[in-house]
Amino acid sequence: MNKQVLIITATATVFASSVVMVVMGRVAAIATLAPALGLTMHQIVLAARQQTAPASGHRVAAVPDKEGGAP
Repeated sequence: MNKQVLIITATATVFASSVVMVVMGRVAAIATLAPALGLTMHQIVLAARQQTAPASGHRVAAVPDKEGGAP
């Protein structure tokens, strides 16, 4: 639930700042900042969705190095 709240808060903040800039006549600022805002939202969503995969428990036997420096 905390991740959803974070995403909603971030989205609302981005859109609110965009609306404020438009109201204040700063359309050029929005056009300049849009890629950065979009990337920020994308990273927030990816971080919220990211899950760590549990270890499989499968062990692989170590392979010994060649002795004597043979190629």
